[in-house]
Amino acid sequence: MSGNAFTANVKPGGLTNSTQIRILLCTLVAYAAHPPKKEELEQALLKEALVNYFELASSLSELESQALVSVDEEGYYHITQEGEAIVQTLRGDVPTSVQECAQKALRSTQKATRNLQDYQVDITPCQDGFYLCCSIEEGGIELFSVKIYMPDFETAQKAKIHFIENGSDIHKLLLSTLTGSDRLVQMLLKGVTL
Repeated sequence: MSGNAFTANVKPGGLTNSTQIRILLCTLVAYAAHPPKKEELEQALLKEALVNYFELASSLSELESQALVSVDEEGYYHITQEGEAIVQTLRGDVPTSVQECAQKALRSTQKATRNLQDYQVDITPCQDGFYLCCSIEEGGIELFSVKIYMPDFETAQKAKIHFIENGSDIHKLLLSTLTGSDRLVQMLLKGVTL
């Protein structure tokens, strides 16, 4: 497990060593709150520019062939006993800042993936702008729905992403405001990341 990785599209401080990339991937799979899918790993690591796409794909394939991770029939990655041993032995070879950034990005990506199952967000053109239509469903019941005017598509797209990432907090904040719970509003405002 050695060799330098491609460095295209990798930010300074990202991983440029193939071995470190494989260790990071094992660590992410081992410590993820929910088993990740390939797409979630790709989205998290590439969004943060921590690795090169081709090295990421190659490393995942190599980890599977070496039986350090396994992939179930639904496409979820699981750490194997051999992979866990690698994590325990070599995790310190990957900078802590990179591990923390990758884990945070994966949590965010997985949260957005889960939210997409219950959240509906549409952008529709209207006179002089766009409407952003957001809703949250749970168990077949629409819990929340809002339609907001946006002046341009870029703003609507940004708001769509924020709603997918923070829709639950937005719903709680609106509910707290409507019910007049000042204490809950203050607590939620501290945690909402818009």
